[in-house]
Amino acid sequence: MAVKIKKGDKVVVLSGKDKGRHGEVMKAMPKEGKVIVSGVNVAVRHKKPSQGSPQGGLERREAPLHVSKVAIEDPKTGKPTRVRFEFRDGKKVRVAARSGELING
Repeated sequence: MAVKIKKGDKVVVLSGKDKGRHGEVMKAMPKEGKVIVSGVNVAVRHKKPSQGSPQGGLERREAPLHVSKVAIEDPKTGKPTRVRFEFRDGKKVRVAARSGELING
């Protein structure tokens, strides 16, 4: 099956503590079925002081989200949409099902 969400896509979170938040996919992991979205699902880790970071402190990092919890953002309206595949000019392209707009060329 073709990948519907790729790195660099603008997405909307559909469920969970960050529901309704928008972000860009920083990393897609299709084998695990997960994506990392910038500014969404931020986990905090406590770091002890070490030679690498003598200060120590809190480290904030985006944790992976399941791909079913996010949807592509419609380029026209900014609302979540499903993805459809079409052939345009002999190429297979991703199209927003909501508006029919092309997604990222």
